[in-house]
Amino acid sequence: MCVSEIKIHLCPGNSGRLRAFCSITIDNALVIRDIKIIDGDGGLFLAMPSRKLTDACPQCREKNHLRARFCNQCGTRLNENRHQRYRLGPDRLKLHADIAHPITAAARSEIEHAVFAAFDDELRRSHEPGYVPTPMDTDVPELAMNLRTGAA
Repeated sequence: MCVSEIKIHLCPGNSGRLRAFCSITIDNALVIRDIKIIDGDGGLFLAMPSRKLTDACPQCREKNHLRARFCNQCGTRLNENRHQRYRLGPDRLKLHADIAHPITAAARSEIEHAVFAAFDDELRRSHEPGYVPTPMDTDVPELAMNLRTGAA
């Protein structure tokens, strides 16, 4: 596995613990977007993209987030304790599920090392005069570089 491209978008101002969003390209073949770089108690860590867990309304079968009190479709009152089946321990609920994540510790380490190095570079660049943030909305590397440098 080779992390072939990393795009870092720094979060402006005081956005709490969230420091940046990033997208990575693996082997010039697979893109993973919406990875968060978070400043945790033990230092920086990566939060992989995730989705909220849902279950079905007993009345109309519409999907609703586990913390919803009422169905988004029909308005039926939902059982407020239904999220208890997703407990990870006495103190933690599982309300989100990863969309993409590394399977091995070695893969996670490789991704973290590459992303944190790119984050440090982007942070350093952000303090230079004329800094232009990396565009996150393009998959064409040449276009992203042209947008960043101002070339046509």
